Amino acid sequence: MALLRGRSSIRPGWGLGTAALASGLWLAQAAFGPAAGATLENAVKAAYLLKFAPFVDWPPRAFAGPASPFGVCILGSDPFGAALDQAVAGQRVGEHPVVVRRLSGPAVPGECHVLYAGHASERRLQDALAAMRGQPVLTVTERGQAGPGGVIRFLLQGGRVRFAIDKAAAQANGLSISSKLLSLAADVRR
Repeated sequence: MALLRGRSSIRPGWGLGTAALASGLWLAQAAFGPAAGATLENAVKAAYLLKFAPFVDWPPRAFAGPASPFGVCILGSDPFGAALDQAVAGQRVGEHPVVVRRLSGPAVPGECHVLYAGHASERRLQDALAAMRGQPVLTVTERGQAGPGGVIRFLLQGGRVRFAIDKAAAQANGLSISSKLLSLAADVRR
């Protein structure tokens, strides 16, 4: 089965891209420290939502066409605001321009390639995860949310934003996650 490797149009080589993901976000957190609080935490998470894409393979069925948008969707309240819009401005994943969608209703497969549901109500979160199960969507949730999480779950460890990956959930959604991203995860559930 042919897969589309998510690639940012400005993404450097694999080694440099992985190093930039790991060190760049760590340096941003270290530079601002805990004083920046939730604002910095949300800015780092917003950057992660796009930075995950080059390390994930989506099946061709995930896209309506070769240049259709790559949707980064927010379900529930939006903790990112302008930080997410700035992170995706002018970006592409492969030939797909990145668009941000803030959802007021249920997520629609094909419109969302990354679905962040970290600030959705517990019911909306579980409904969204159930609706996206088996769909080519990278679901992202937050630590402390009850029930099964998404493919990626954000964590805070030592004052730093980290993430855990549920490899089985990714495979169930038809996604393949690069070993490079798996190696950066704080935890990998197989």
